[in-house]
Amino acid sequence: MKKSLRVAWLAVATATVLCLPLSAASAHDPSTPEGKAAAAAFMADHKPAERNTAVTGQAAAVACTNGKAGSYPCKNVDLLSVLPLSSIGGGNGNDVWGWTDPSSGKEYAIMGRTNGTAFVDISTPTSPKFLGNLPSNGGSSSWRDIKVYKDHAFIVADAISGHGMQVFDLTKLRSITSAQTLTADTVYKGFGPSHNIAINEETGFAYAIGSNTCSGGAHMVDIRTPKSPKSAGCVSQDGYTHDAQCIVYRGPDAAYQGREVCFNSNEDTLTIVDVTDKAAPKQISRTGYTGAKYSHQGWFTEGERYFLLDDELDEQKGTDKRTKTYIWDLQQLSAPKHTGTYTAQVTSADHNLYTKGKYAFEANYQSGLRILDTSAVTSGTLTEAGFFDIYPASDTDRFNGAWSNYPYFKSGVVAISGIEQGLVLVKPNLG
Repeated sequence: MKKSLRVAWLAVATATVLCLPLSAASAHDPSTPEGKAAAAAFMADHKPAERNTAVTGQAAAVACTNGKAGSYPCKNVDLLSVLPLSSIGGGNGNDVWGWTDPSSGKEYAIMGRTNGTAFVDISTPTSPKFLGNLPSNGGSSSWRDIKVYKDHAFIVADAISGHGMQVFDLTKLRSITSAQTLTADTVYKGFGPSHNIAINEETGFAYAIGSNTCSGGAHMVDIRTPKSPKSAGCVSQDGYTHDAQCIVYRGPDAAYQGREVCFNSNEDTLTIVDVTDKAAPKQISRTGYTGAKYSHQGWFTEGERYFLLDDELDEQKGTDKRTKTYIWDLQQLSAPKHTGTYTAQVTSADHNLYTKGKYAFEANYQSGLRILDTSAVTSGTLTEAGFFDIYPASDTDRFNGAWSNYPYFKSGVVAISGIEQGLVLVKPNLG
């Protein structure tokens, strides 16, 4: 069901949804009830960008003291700065990624918005500097995603028929002294809309997912020469993919060590695919789980044995409304095992998570950034180490607040993208 209607539907729907304010209809696979529900629920919760004053220019971080950093609830996370959307190009916010200039060591946040992509110098994180906006290619979209490879940003957007993949040379940021409108170096046109993009920086391949090609599965692109991207193949056996982590696998399953493998969140399953041979990808396993409502995104912990998965709709549609993170044991890639579920005390819907060291950094919509200690993941257990709530009004299972986060800066700064709030920079103090 989720495979057969995708391509035909998009041919009609992509043209139709452009008249909607935030182009919701193709955000998830429209041939499933889950996809339709997710898009409808997201749009129902839409609020305009907040008109808050920027928090910037202070001499030091705003410390998390007695559960607050300024007006924000927190635990073991200090506030560095806030740049409202009005100060970084307008619109509403979505994805965020980062780049560190190998020449200077300067750190930059790259934040997607409904109408474009903002580039921000955060090398002084208490006084970040907006450098410019790369406008969206062909219209507005609530769903924009960014990844980085070889000092280039690769940007996709959903629900825009001709958007393709924008490629922007990040070294241009070195010479910018005042905010300006930026131009893509090239646009890859092998697909139009794409919900998401994953990049394996080790191999130089990008995976555009949820596009109008490959039955919504991974559209593989050779980006080893970043300004000359080339189509490399399709992963279409299991239809629509919502998000993925693609790596050269070095985990415990000897049968796949050294192979390039994608770990896909495919709406109702964790689907694992060997993509070493781009002309003939092989599905290793496709595994559902109890409580599945909309498998959204996931990431490995250290050692590449345990995989953490978030489900975007299980809070809204399940009987237990508390935020949940699903723990998988992938000792054998052909037989994944769901070994535990972390249940938080708040009831927000979860969205994007990434791991660094022993911590998982989750952007969980209304409850903001949630940091989990994965030290006991072998026993199916996670514990809360800290949080920073950018949406203090509530912690319900609605689609407001933190969209994503980027925790990989050497400085320890974590960038949070707020749908209504803008770019929020914080610094965890986890001992």
